[in-house]
Parts: sequence; C-alpha cells; structure tokens
Amino acid sequence: MKLSHNRAVLLMVMVTLMWSTAGVVTRHLESARSFEVTFWRAFFTVASLSLLLPWVSGKAVFRNTLRAGRSFWLSAVCWSVMFTAFMVALTLTTVGNVLVTMSMGPLLTAIIARVFIGHTIPKRTWVAVWVAGAGIVYMYASQLGSVSLAGTLVALCVPLAGATNWTVTQHAHDQGHDVDLMPAVWAGGLISCVATLPLALPLQATGHDVLLLGFLGVFQLAVPCVLSVRCAQILKAPEISLLQLLEVIFGILLAWWGAGEEPGAAVLTGGALVIGALVVNEWIGWRQRT
Repeated sequence: MKLSHNRAVLLMVMVTLMWSTAGVVTRHLESARSFEVTFWRAFFTVASLSLLLPWVSGKAVFRNTLRAGRSFWLSAVCWSVMFTAFMVALTLTTVGNVLVTMSMGPLLTAIIARVFIGHTIPKRTWVAVWVAGAGIVYMYASQLGSVSLAGTLVALCVPLAGATNWTVTQHAHDQGHDVDLMPAVWAGGLISCVATLPLALPLQATGHDVLLLGFLGVFQLAVPCVLSVRCAQILKAPEISLLQLLEVIFGILLAWWGAGEEPGAAVLTGGALVIGALVVNEWIGWRQRT
C-alpha cells in the first residue's frame, strides 16, 4: 500500500477513531467484567493478527518470533500490560479519566528515556511535564471521592508500560537490533490472553458481549495497530504523537454520545491542560527540527 504524506495523516486519524471506540463499546457490555473483558479482546486480537501478520510480514513471521531476542519479549510484555490495564481501567473508572491519564504517555516516555538511556530532555518538555502534571492533579483533586483511585492507578500502568516499551525498542535500535513491532503486538496479546484467562473464570459473557469484544479485538486493536505501523513509516514521530491525541477527544465524545457518559468540568479542564502542553511541546520541537 503506497501512501502519500496526506493520505498517511488521514489514515492515522482513522486509526485514532478506531482506537477510541473501546470506551463506548465497553459501556454496552451485559455481563462481562474486568479480566474477562481483557481476555476476550486479547483472544480476538491474537486470532485476527494470526491471519494478518503472514499477509503483511511474510509466512516466516511466527518462526522468526521464536528466535527473537530479549528486547522483543520485553516489548511483548509491555504490550500485554497495556492491553490488560487499559480494559480493566475502563471497567473501574470513566472513559475520560482513563484517556486523559493515558495521554501522559509522551511525557513519561521522555522522562524514562532520560533516566535509562540518557536521552536529553529539552526545557520545553520539562515545562510541558509540569503543566500536564498540574492538569492531572487538578482533574483528580477536583473529583476526590467520586473518582476510583484503583481505576486511575490501573490506567496509569498504560502510559508507563508504553513509555517503557518505547525506551526498550529505542535502546535496541541504538544497538543495531530493531524490534519488529507487529509480531510484538501479537505476542503481547497472546501473553495477555493466557495471563487473564484464569482470572476471568468462570466466563460469564453473553453472546452479545462476545460479539462486541470480538469487534474490539479486530477493529479497535488488531487492524489499527497494523495500520499505525504503516503510517509510522511515512510520518515523523512528532506528527504521530500529535495525531494520537485525537484518541482522547474522539473517545470522550463517543462515550458521551453513545453511552451518556458526560465528562465533568474537571476532566475537560485538566484534559485541556494535558493536551495543550503536549501540543505546544511537540509543535515547538517540530518547528525547531524543520
């Protein structure tokens, strides 16, 4: 699939829209809860990627996985944590809280990369970290007693795992050993599926639930992950970071429109600070590089 820059941008917007459907779809489940939600989504993700990957990456993709190094499997574990924590968090707190917490990912990535592999953090990024942190503190301080602390902490595992994943793959790249991300996503889904099955028993999902979670596994996770990797071959990292923020906006609007989950003023204000800090940081960096 040949992509121009403009088509890659449009495709990435579609990818973020597909990612953002998780919250609203989860709100329409009948019986599935917590780890069972994660299990079924991971199951359908693995099943669909098992069909997609040989077509995208060649028939030897799974055989090559068996020979993959430590960085590949560390990346896979990070993906599994992200998959699991995201869906569990959605069952514990609001969609808006989960998505705003996840939007801290780029800033946490900058900090973790600085600590573990020595990447320099520009002053503008430190300012963005403090502004975004203030937004998060305001959002949760204004909702004490009404926001699930457990849900927030679980949601925080997503950007932490994502930041760790980026640092691992970047370090491997610097050492001359690139991690193949699409098979790592498949392996992460497999780990998540196996790890959550015992915690999901006894399975209580209705046929309606399985259908919805199958949709999430295929069209909210597997397909957009494949497409996002393709977009990343065309777009620059700052462009990807900025476009990914659309998931927060789309996700909150879809949950509001499709499930009646109206975001509070604190979520909107705190979220605006977080997203604004990220946008300004990435935009300044982009301008400096060009």
